[in-house]
Amino acid sequence: MLLITFLFKRAKYREAVQIFKQMPIQKKRRAVLLNVAGSVFLTGNWFSFIYVMNHVSIKATSLAYMVCPILTTLLAFFLLHEKLSKLQWLAVLLSISGCLLLSYANITDMLFSMVIGFSYACYLISQRENTGFDKFIILSFHIVLSSFILLPFFPAFSGPVPVDEKFYLYIGIIAVFFTIIPLFLNLYALLGMNSSTAGMLLNINPIIAFVLAIMFFHEPISLLQILGYAIIFISVIVFNARQIFRWKQNDLPAL
Repeated sequence: MLLITFLFKRAKYREAVQIFKQMPIQKKRRAVLLNVAGSVFLTGNWFSFIYVMNHVSIKATSLAYMVCPILTTLLAFFLLHEKLSKLQWLAVLLSISGCLLLSYANITDMLFSMVIGFSYACYLISQRENTGFDKFIILSFHIVLSSFILLPFFPAFSGPVPVDEKFYLYIGIIAVFFTIIPLFLNLYALLGMNSSTAGMLLNINPIIAFVLAIMFFHEPISLLQILGYAIIFISVIVFNARQIFRWKQNDLPAL
């Protein structure tokens, strides 16, 4: 990302530096706080996700994608004072009920999922307020600072340097297609929509994974899981009903 920045986005980088220099002291402090906090939340999200996947269960990480939109919507309502219609509150309640069904009889998975979901929800909320800079420059800063946060742990937790070429191929694919591009699109989306909408749309991710698990990998699925995912899918449609069905604002009174 630094290479791309200095090769193709030098003008945007210089513009970001100039904007920061011209800010009053209070806004400078706020910009630094939002970007440092964003890096910390992003690092916490990655660490908790990888830890839970390796030491708890894959199901718990999947459930985190369900919990995250709920937490994002609630944080946006209480911290950013984003208005929600009665129909959108109904969607939140539906999503909560779907998550409870999926976590039935396994409270541990739900607790770990909430840690993962909360860290990414905090990232989205903080970056909703982080405006005025190019989003690619912002994301580059977050990932570079995240690297510095993780660097002190390298001597204690690193293993032998991988020699298999497939390792670097997979890391490259994960880094570019499944990390940098989705994060950039997420930040870009926040320019045109509020945090709660961006959060609820994250539910599309596990729904697609669920369909692939059935259709492609032929994994055994219980009736309870089908019901839980169906309720969450309905909650996404209900939450975005105004955009989907072109309903007027008067049809969706805000609370």
